[in-house]
Amino acid sequence: MSFTIETNGLSKSYGDVRAVDSVNLRVKQGEIYGFLGLNGAGKTTTIRALLGMIRPSAGTVKVLGQPVGPNGRGPWRRVGHLVELPTAYPELTVRENLEIARRLHQFSDKKATSRAIERLGLAAYADRRAGTLSTGNLQRLSLARALLHEPELLILDEPANGLDPAGVVEIRALLASLAHEQGVTVFMSSHILSEVDRLATRIGIIHQGCLIEELDAEKVEHLRARRLVVQARDRKAAKATLEKAGYVVTFSNSIDPLVLTDSRAVENPDQVATLLVHAGTPPTRLAVEQEELEDHFLRLTGSTV
Repeated sequence: MSFTIETNGLSKSYGDVRAVDSVNLRVKQGEIYGFLGLNGAGKTTTIRALLGMIRPSAGTVKVLGQPVGPNGRGPWRRVGHLVELPTAYPELTVRENLEIARRLHQFSDKKATSRAIERLGLAAYADRRAGTLSTGNLQRLSLARALLHEPELLILDEPANGLDPAGVVEIRALLASLAHEQGVTVFMSSHILSEVDRLATRIGIIHQGCLIEELDAEKVEHLRARRLVVQARDRKAAKATLEKAGYVVTFSNSIDPLVLTDSRAVENPDQVATLLVHAGTPPTRLAVEQEELEDHFLRLTGSTV
């Protein structure tokens, strides 16, 4: 199988500090891959290696089937990127910045600049100098530049940085549309876990330089799934009552609560409560829950809030 991004044993050291340690990534076409980690975990170092900005200490990197190597070798006309802080020529306008980018990419479609301005909501600022833009609009300009040449792969480091809530929602919808409708692959790091949770089709978690877990689409959906959690004084009797009524009940031990995942229970918890009360095993707690990606991430990395 050919992958849009493939790394084998990717490692990078700075002196005695191992920033990235034997990371193996496999990202398929059309995926939105969320790359998560604490500050200093190795996210940006990995992204810089994917883009050929740094030379790995060990391991290999392939992007769009082509090895990434020294002297800028790589399929960069097919890749759009945003790494770390957004940058622009401050004395040039938004339109002039994008026009320069179009020419550097040798992208012949002269309408591309106007399309990028419209797509990122920059029409009102098109003739304003980049140095006068707010942080959010400078981020929009950087994203417009990344999308300008209609890349097959987007590599984005914190794409929602500096955006207001409406802008975050807008960029989320844009990235989803690119992936689902045009088959663009999106590899994005973010500290806004709720956004990754809503958007990513697969998630990788890097911690202290190591890729410690990958959540495939099924696992991501499992995290997103709601469930009805039921506590009762007599759990065995409550379980028997629910199963007799046709509910599928998870019952780990005598301490953990009963868990019901079928939609009939999740959407109608009052019916479950009524059933248990009439059976003489009233619930002491009944709640619809959903594990947040943030909870999973913090537990996995041993972090606290």
